[in-house]
Amino acid sequence: MTDVKSNFSGLKALFFNGTLKRSPEVSHTEGLLRASAALMEEVGVSTEIIRTIDHDIATGVQPDMREHGWDRDEWPDIFKKVEDADIVVVCGPIWLGDNSSQTKKLIERLYANSAQTNSKGQYVYYGKVGGSIITGNEDGVKHCAMNVLYSLQHVGFTIPPQADAGWIGPVGPGPSYLDEGSGGPESDFTNKNVTFMTYNLLHMAKVLKSQGGIPAEGNIPKKWQDGNHFGFHNPEYRQPTGS
Repeated sequence: MTDVKSNFSGLKALFFNGTLKRSPEVSHTEGLLRASAALMEEVGVSTEIIRTIDHDIATGVQPDMREHGWDRDEWPDIFKKVEDADIVVVCGPIWLGDNSSQTKKLIERLYANSAQTNSKGQYVYYGKVGGSIITGNEDGVKHCAMNVLYSLQHVGFTIPPQADAGWIGPVGPGPSYLDEGSGGPESDFTNKNVTFMTYNLLHMAKVLKSQGGIPAEGNIPKKWQDGNHFGFHNPEYRQPTGS
């Protein structure tokens, strides 16, 4: 039962899972992110989950690493799904207090396409909304989410209020999110944050989509390159003197 009155149908959400476990091995991160995906589906949103380790994604910061010596790279096809999404949620586990290698690789590949432009001439991620979900049994939820959300906004995603959620068990060896008796799925704190994060992502995505994205004013790289600096003037005292 939900008292949500907003209509979110037509939105598309893409969840990336940075687990180090290949399918069909159980992923605790996926256990938590599916709670967010289920909420979205309940209000008419189309969702997809990509476990990056299941795909042959090359390492690098170019859009297609096959053009840079790699024999295989599935990223160009996956990137088409990113382009089609209104919401992108980067999810993953904590290792040594930081994001997993798969999460870091994903962010590098998102960065690889960040100079591309959308139909309005803005950077390609303008108009898309980003969020983060983190799991683990050691400290680092806020550190990992901070890294993800900074990275997403830096390349052009819009980050709404409270756009992250996570769960950690006791520090050190112990139960993970889906383990029996972990308390993870029953955590009121985590469930509240997952819910608030999900609806904040939905509200922001709906606002942006209804307004046609971020206004295309003062943020068009081609115009800047062509000499239109949108009213910016460099004060004379900051101009190089040539000395």
